[in-house]
Amino acid sequence: MTAIIGLTGLRPAPDHVAQVSAPPYDVIKPGTPLAARLAQEPLSITQVTMGQDPATALASLQARGAMITDNEPCYYVYEQCWDGQRRIGLFAAVEVSDYADGQIIRHEKTFDDKVRGRIALATATGYSTGPVFLLTKAPLADAWATISAAPPCYAFTSDFGPGTDLSGISNRIWRVSADSPAGRSLASLVAPDPLYIADGHHRYHAALRSGQTHTLAYITDGARILAYNRVIRGPTPFAAIAQDLDLRPVDAFTTPPKHQFCLYSDGRSWLLPASTVPEDVVGRLDCSILERELYPRLGLSHAMIMDEAHFDYYPEYALDTMRAVVDDDRYDLAVALAPVDIEELMAVADAGLSNPDIVMPEKSTFFAPKILSGLFLYRHRRRAG
Repeated sequence: MTAIIGLTGLRPAPDHVAQVSAPPYDVIKPGTPLAARLAQEPLSITQVTMGQDPATALASLQARGAMITDNEPCYYVYEQCWDGQRRIGLFAAVEVSDYADGQIIRHEKTFDDKVRGRIALATATGYSTGPVFLLTKAPLADAWATISAAPPCYAFTSDFGPGTDLSGISNRIWRVSADSPAGRSLASLVAPDPLYIADGHHRYHAALRSGQTHTLAYITDGARILAYNRVIRGPTPFAAIAQDLDLRPVDAFTTPPKHQFCLYSDGRSWLLPASTVPEDVVGRLDCSILERELYPRLGLSHAMIMDEAHFDYYPEYALDTMRAVVDDDRYDLAVALAPVDIEELMAVADAGLSNPDIVMPEKSTFFAPKILSGLFLYRHRRRAG
């Protein structure tokens, strides 16, 4: 049984919600126009999550009236609309439990330096500042129709300029008392099934490591996974090995079918089919096949995949950017993959319950749109002792 409780802590004043909210800090690349724009916004939550003195920055947001205290335990039902599509989810405080309990199921491994950074931020501020993105099998839409009949507490369109999938999204949020019939209905809907971490593994692991009883979460039964593509510069140039590959020329650099890869280099594009597709849940993923079949030919080891000298990663809506960085000779090759299916992700996560070494490869999924940060800061508690 998965337990959630209502949130208490800080939330934006309604007049400032568009200024306070921002993309998650871990998708804001330093040196980009997006990073520069947010750095100039004094009320942005990024002043807390990316600044040098998060506690002082948070106190400043409160002093300016941009963040207000809310001590009534509530859930926040969150609607995002874009390009004729809609996703419904809710913000809540989810009970932090060990992975072995099977209530919160992961699919990625975590890295100590990132976990330490998130613990430091939570310790400095006393709040969970970014939600863990969780998937549920519960039909949350069943409760939404009644809740959405009331006026939302927030309604705004996010605008951050280019560089994020969160620009141009219509956001509406309803505040639901945890003690109300609607709040109790939401908790009972979520309770029977485990929750799968879609995004935010390091945030959850930081909450677990630091002994928090609950942490800020966004829970949804509707998720959209985009391909997470990569640009590559290996020790061996692509041109030196191209003749040894089963390359099939195509007219455009696009998202390919599953178990094929679309390659771009030197102004040309090809499809490269997988040689073999294993049966095991990790080995059959396209990012695993790519690492097994292409990377060794380019002289790349697994240790290099997080090294920006050899790799950078882009969601599938950034294919033009990928071509540009290859054309500018910053990287040698661009590779587009098919997106991972929800069923593939859950199969890996379920297999990991009995063997924690079974995880998704790094940079294998990109959930879109992301969840805005700054819509709620949860005042967490730690377990006694």
